[in-house]
Amino acid sequence: MNNTKTLETSRLILRKFNENDYIKMFDNWANDEKVTKYVSFNPHKNYNETKQIINEWINEYSNGSYNWVVELKDNHEIIGNISVIELRKKHNNCELGYVFGSKFWGKGYATETLKIVIEYLIKECNFHLVEAKHHASNPASGRVMEKAGMKKDGILRERRKNKLIDGYDDLVIYSITKSDLT
Repeated sequence: MNNTKTLETSRLILRKFNENDYIKMFDNWANDEKVTKYVSFNPHKNYNETKQIINEWINEYSNGSYNWVVELKDNHEIIGNISVIELRKKHNNCELGYVFGSKFWGKGYATETLKIVIEYLIKECNFHLVEAKHHASNPASGRVMEKAGMKKDGILRERRKNKLIDGYDDLVIYSITKSDLT
């Protein structure tokens, strides 16, 4: 199975990870505390940690995973990644997760990436629904989802530990369906 098909927009190439991506992934987002405060992983401590994760992801491609590294077309700098983090075949839907280096925020790359992946998953892979969640303390991610055409479904109360406080954060869930794209 080759679920992680190369996708392109006017500014971006979304492709499979290769073993040489670990240096730029570490430098551009994996060790960035501004980024990791909103995601499930902690900042990577060194290149070896990032390299090990990329090697695991590369091995998962043979099992049909959906996991793209996002690369700028003009200079081939890798700036983030997007992947299916939960696949529910029985219900023909999935959940996306994405992360971008903080120096690439506010440039529309996340929205552009999310749009093309949603279109691919619904139109070519025949998913009925694609969803994504963000921490309530990260409303910028919700704006990305809205700009990509997703609709807010609701709030999952106190669903994730918040790394910044001694407590929990709500998750806000968004989705888009096949009928939303037609």
